[in-house]
Amino acid sequence: MVDTPGDDDEKSPEPPKAPREPARWGDRVGRWRRGVIIAVVAVVLALVMLLHSRVPNRIGNLGSLLETFLPWAGLAIPVLAACAALRRSATALVALLVPLLVWLNLFGGLLLDKTGSGGALMVVSHNVDADNQDPAGTAAALAASDADLIALQELPQRHVATYEEALAAEYPYHTVAGTVGLWSRLPLSETTELDTGMGWTRALRTSVHTDSGEVAVLVAHLPSVRVQFRAGFTAEQRDDAAELLGRAIADEPLSRLLVLGDLNGTVNDRALAPLTSQLRSTQGAAGAGFGFSWPANFPVTRIDQILVRELEPVSSWTLPATGSDHLPVAARLDF
Repeated sequence: MVDTPGDDDEKSPEPPKAPREPARWGDRVGRWRRGVIIAVVAVVLALVMLLHSRVPNRIGNLGSLLETFLPWAGLAIPVLAACAALRRSATALVALLVPLLVWLNLFGGLLLDKTGSGGALMVVSHNVDADNQDPAGTAAALAASDADLIALQELPQRHVATYEEALAAEYPYHTVAGTVGLWSRLPLSETTELDTGMGWTRALRTSVHTDSGEVAVLVAHLPSVRVQFRAGFTAEQRDDAAELLGRAIADEPLSRLLVLGDLNGTVNDRALAPLTSQLRSTQGAAGAGFGFSWPANFPVTRIDQILVRELEPVSSWTLPATGSDHLPVAARLDF
């Protein structure tokens, strides 16, 4: 049989494709083209941190929620860096410098140890927790702190006598109003209750008499906040109470002022601007680290504050856990 052209022609097999080589740092063009999505995410992260005050509160108080946990946004940076390394992307790694610099600008100062020695006045503030199962142990720990002033919040009436008994020997002066109280080694006078819009007393103002003159002390427990699926960050009562407390601070005639309390908000939270615009945070001025105070078993945020006006923070720190779900916060101050 004679083969005719075209009969039973078989196509010659195509040569197999060479496997794609993994990305290599030596590929100069590729390493700049890869990782664009990671770079974009890095820039967005930087913008969120830099413009956190522009994130609106109209929808579920999203801005305040972000500002409460803002330092933790920095955890995204090493995650993105690992992704950039896996992609061998120079573009992504360079882009990551932007959120890193923004984070350091916002919080780098807190990483420095600014604590000093001395201080004419030591103060402690503690939310003792209404459900505290060991109020006597908590009172004993606070008495051992050697503070000159001890401010308590969430103090139930059934436990007031326990704290009075435990603190009486070291703190001959004290005042209690509603669920807040102040124990002092120095004389107190002119104690008044402050309105926080809650219908019961959660804040007081008193004068402390020191050798260097009078100091106005405000002890406050602002309303709690919650994160709910439908309602978002429910902080309206807290925000209203902060406005009222801010007015009391603005109206305070004494120049030296000390605010001690569980404010249920961080100094980054715009809702506390009525206070933070008039006062300094001791942790920011004289602390070492973030000084997270809640929850006590694994603190992730600082909502317990010591704020001052016309007083000089020398050091600021947290005390060991007690039976409360908050850590006590402490500071030493000079006049």
